[in-house]
Amino acid sequence: MSTIHLHRRTVITAEQYIAALTNFGPGRSKLFGNSADEYLKVHQRGLSEADVTEGSGGVWERLHYDWSDPHRVVLTTTDSNVWACSSGHTYTFTRRPDGNTDIDVVVVRDGKNLKGWILGIVLGTIGRWVLAKAFANSVKAVEALTSPTQKSRSYAPSTVDRAREWQTGGRVNSGF
Repeated sequence: MSTIHLHRRTVITAEQYIAALTNFGPGRSKLFGNSADEYLKVHQRGLSEADVTEGSGGVWERLHYDWSDPHRVVLTTTDSNVWACSSGHTYTFTRRPDGNTDIDVVVVRDGKNLKGWILGIVLGTIGRWVLAKAFANSVKAVEALTSPTQKSRSYAPSTVDRAREWQTGGRVNSGF
């Protein structure tokens, strides 16, 4: 079993990152590269939880997302072709006095077969940088979407705004 700790400091709020993380619509792979659109399937979605299958590159997992705590999102693996149910991700958000947000992620990878065991060992050692880069890229992508200087803002609401609107049943001002 590999446990990987990742950290980023960002100008976005926990709410903005959570809205992006829990937006399971088309184009998700632009924000989260390890979630290819062709693997994405939403089985169930509630106000603060979802049951979603996602993956990429021949690896998929079904995850239970729980974002009922505004400072924490827990993704628990419920099925996968390589990961055991003890696998998952936990995102923790801490607002700083300077207005920035610290995002800490703990990724647990426990292989359930030979492919999973090998991937787990690789990710826990030399492959850690792959997850770190994917996480950094997702934070940068959400920052770009929520930037007040985003040029496309005047033409269409951002992915984060669409996610927030979907979560609240359309009761949010999307910038128009």
